[in-house]
Amino acid sequence: MRHVDFSPLYRSTVGFDRLFTMLDTLGQPEGGQSYPPYNIEKTGEDAYRISMAVAGFAEDEISIEAHRNVLTVKGDRSAETESDGSELLYRGIASRAFERRFQLADHVDVVGAALRNGLLHIDLKRNIPEELKPRKIAITPVSGDKARQIEAKTVN
Repeated sequence: MRHVDFSPLYRSTVGFDRLFTMLDTLGQPEGGQSYPPYNIEKTGEDAYRISMAVAGFAEDEISIEAHRNVLTVKGDRSAETESDGSELLYRGIASRAFERRFQLADHVDVVGAALRNGLLHIDLKRNIPEELKPRKIAITPVSGDKARQIEAKTVN
C-alpha cells in the first residue's frame, strides 16, 4: 500500500488534526503485531465488547487504561518458576509481554472488564450527550384566518 501525504491538507483545514493522525496511522503497519488475538463485537445498540485471548495471564498481570480516546491494554508476566520440579521442553502457550492500543470514538467509555476462561472481556458503551442527539421539531399548524398576505397587486 502506498503512503499518502496529508501535509498539504493540514494547512487548509482547522480542527481535523485527529482525523489526519488516524489516517496516517492506518496506513502504517503495526509491525506485524498479532499477539494477543482479539475480537470486537457489538452487543447492543450503543454497547460494544473487546475480547482478547490472554491465556496464562492473571488479573494482576494485566493493566487497562483509557486516556483521550485511546484504550491501552498491557500484559506483563512475571518470571515463571517451576514449583513442581519439572522441566519445560516446549512452550506453545505464549507468555510474552504485550501492549495493544485501540482508538475509541468520541463519547465511548469503558464500562468494565472481566477475565474469564483465558479471555479478557472489555465492555464499552457509547454515551452521546443530549445536546448532540437528534431531536424532533414540532410543526405548528397555521389556521387560515391568521394567514398573512406576502404580495399584493394594486389595481389602478
